[in-house]
Amino acid sequence: MSEAAGIYTRESDYLDRCVQVGVAGDRVLSVSFPASLAADADHEHPLLDRLFEYLAGAPDEFDDIELALTVPTDQRAVLDAVRELAYGEQTTVERLTRQIPTLDADADDDRDHVRTALDENPIPILIPDHRVRDGPSAAPPKVEQKLRSLEGL
Repeated sequence: MSEAAGIYTRESDYLDRCVQVGVAGDRVLSVSFPASLAADADHEHPLLDRLFEYLAGAPDEFDDIELALTVPTDQRAVLDAVRELAYGEQTTVERLTRQIPTLDADADDDRDHVRTALDENPIPILIPDHRVRDGPSAAPPKVEQKLRSLEGL
């Protein structure tokens, strides 16, 4: 995927929003869903092509894409576990919390920690927080619902 660093944006009819990716070399820094195109953004990037194929219904795990995940270590463990969720598979905050060895699923604070990591996910879709049924998503609510619908969740 080696492309120039930058911001790449394209309008999605399916989401009724734009899809914007921040890229540095071979790594993705962010995915967001702005209401309008960024004036200085390029509209062509191989990752945008893949994302739009996914939005058209082509399953994709995106597991070969390198991420530049800059979050605290304890949040990274949560987001790494979410990234392992397969297309069309869902989980709950409690089950996700049980997957993290350093967290206790019976502790309110630890479940809240998982929710915070999901809410602050800088790379939704590639880290598919929409697959956590009872957790927040970093994507806007309408986008989250369309992603869940797309995957039959």
